[in-house]
Amino acid sequence: MEQRRLTDGNESLFQAGHSRVRGKHRGFDSRRMRVSTSHLQQLAIFTTVLTGAGVATMYYLMQKKFSESDWHRLALQKLEACPAALESLGVPPLKVYNIHLTDRHNHLDRDSARMKIPVTGSKSGGYVFTSTTRDPDTNRWRLKRVVLQLRDGQIIDLLTPPPPATEQAQTSELTHEADTDLWH
Repeated sequence: MEQRRLTDGNESLFQAGHSRVRGKHRGFDSRRMRVSTSHLQQLAIFTTVLTGAGVATMYYLMQKKFSESDWHRLALQKLEACPAALESLGVPPLKVYNIHLTDRHNHLDRDSARMKIPVTGSKSGGYVFTSTTRDPDTNRWRLKRVVLQLRDGQIIDLLTPPPPATEQAQTSELTHEADTDLWH
């Protein structure tokens, strides 16, 4: 019988007739660690799905926590108290969407918050930009700036709101008549 040495990179095989002897490579016994490719693929898919579900759940819970915060509530109260903004949006219905946590306009730390809150109505949509600070004495949030920016570019300051559009139209007509009276 003829003996030959075959090498496949990890182990040496000695072939003598029909019998094979497997060697060990650095303490690794290849007979006990055989895993099929399909099992590895299933494990990879399961791990990916589990990780994705965990990240999505965490993202959702963070958005929910932000929507329940004082600064978020205060900004939406200012929006709901401004007839001009509601009329421009076409409210009711007012839909408030989740904050995009990856948006560069959104920033939150211990003492301040700057957020961009997406809103829509039946006529238009836009963003409520809010800037708030936390009062160190009372530990409550105070609005510094709250504006609604509509899709068409119109900006409405919600801290000092303008009159509703119908009042503005009547006021501008009176002003226009007064201006034309001065020309004659």
